Amino acid sequence: MQDQLQEAIAPYRDRVDYLEIRLEQSESTSISFRGPQLDAVDRNFTLAGGIRACHKGGWSFVTFNGLAQLNDRIAEAVSQAHLVGKETTMLAPVEPIQDYVAVQLGCDPRGVSLEEKRRNLAKYNQLLLDFDPRIQTTMVSMSDRFGTTYFVNSLGTCIAQERLDVSGRFGAIAREEGSVPRQGFESVHSRTDYNILEGIEDRVLGAAKRAVGQLEAKSVKGGQYTVVLDPYLAGVFIHEAFGHLSEADGIYENPKMQELLALGKPLGIKQLNVVDDATMPGLPGSLKYDDEGVPAQRKYLIKDGILTQRLHNRETAGKMHEAPTGNARALNATYPPIVRMTNTGIETGEHSFQDMIKDIEEGVYAVRMLGGQTNGEMFTFAAAEGYMIRNGKLAEKVNDVTLTGNVFQTLKDIEAIGNDSIYVSGGCGKGGQMPLPVSVGGPHLRIKNVVVGGR
Repeated sequence: MQDQLQEAIAPYRDRVDYLEIRLEQSESTSISFRGPQLDAVDRNFTLAGGIRACHKGGWSFVTFNGLAQLNDRIAEAVSQAHLVGKETTMLAPVEPIQDYVAVQLGCDPRGVSLEEKRRNLAKYNQLLLDFDPRIQTTMVSMSDRFGTTYFVNSLGTCIAQERLDVSGRFGAIAREEGSVPRQGFESVHSRTDYNILEGIEDRVLGAAKRAVGQLEAKSVKGGQYTVVLDPYLAGVFIHEAFGHLSEADGIYENPKMQELLALGKPLGIKQLNVVDDATMPGLPGSLKYDDEGVPAQRKYLIKDGILTQRLHNRETAGKMHEAPTGNARALNATYPPIVRMTNTGIETGEHSFQDMIKDIEEGVYAVRMLGGQTNGEMFTFAAAEGYMIRNGKLAEKVNDVTLTGNVFQTLKDIEAIGNDSIYVSGGCGKGGQMPLPVSVGGPHLRIKNVVVGGR
């Protein structure tokens, strides 16, 4: 396959400043239940790709779904790039690479029958439905996808990368008469092994326990509190509120963001270190090469409280005279790669959870993520669960916990960083490409002066 793509691209190397082809072959299955009903069963085999060309700073992107179309689509991409190019192409240089990246498989989901997958998922769904009569409905699904992406460009790079993703998602909604419905969720993910979906009854039931437990909670009283975020919510916070701001395609043509995110600027306490690390093994955002053939890297976005780096593709790195960081990613080969995060989180600190809460007279412990939104430097997140902290101890459960603030002020208000850490899988949305596999993580965080809203 690589030889065929290289032969196709060869006649056009000198007609544009840059040219690439990505072709992806994949096989996937997905099954879902909603309540007691089997909602969907899908199995797909796909072969599709995309071609990007750049000439005088003008980009074109053309898709194809068969190799018979390849030569015509390359000519079309080159022609379109000539039509729009009016300036100068600025791409950070990278060395050509030839490589094949294989998955180290455990249990291959392609060898498990569709009936066995359905039966396994139905068992977990019934566990949730039977847990408590207040469980009103469930949302349970599993998916597996094995794909191979072939990448060649006009610089001589030729890379093939295999990728497997196996995921299970388990949700329960509980309600009792006169109450607001409450939700609980759990998920599992593996990059190597279908058996991640075997023997997880206790984890699945965690979704039902959290949903039912929230029925017994009272709405938090709105106000300003010292808040402790659990590792799940700390990871989502740093991804959503700060990670997206670090993506350089939102910085290099925005003078305000260039000022707010000037490298070398203090952003938090000395103990604060924020990384985006695609080299961590086995996580959803892990990769060896990004979708421009740039090697994966571990980057410190914040080091010792100081802003040190941003996330780049080759174009933003070239225009900002910085090094590419391996953060050009696409949902699949029919989308153009854009600047995206990989595995983003906060490094561990030195404080135990008990040390973090022991001197809080009245505060809030916010657990997991229910939903939220960001708008520039402002954010609002809803925690899935909450507890009051009273006189240094966890007290009653609370719900309707929403956290609102300015990300830069909130980073400065971090008082303590925990000595624990968890990374969890997620799906990130940007530019119409959703859900891109990522993970988020971190330790417990203690933050002062957080605005907490209740019902």
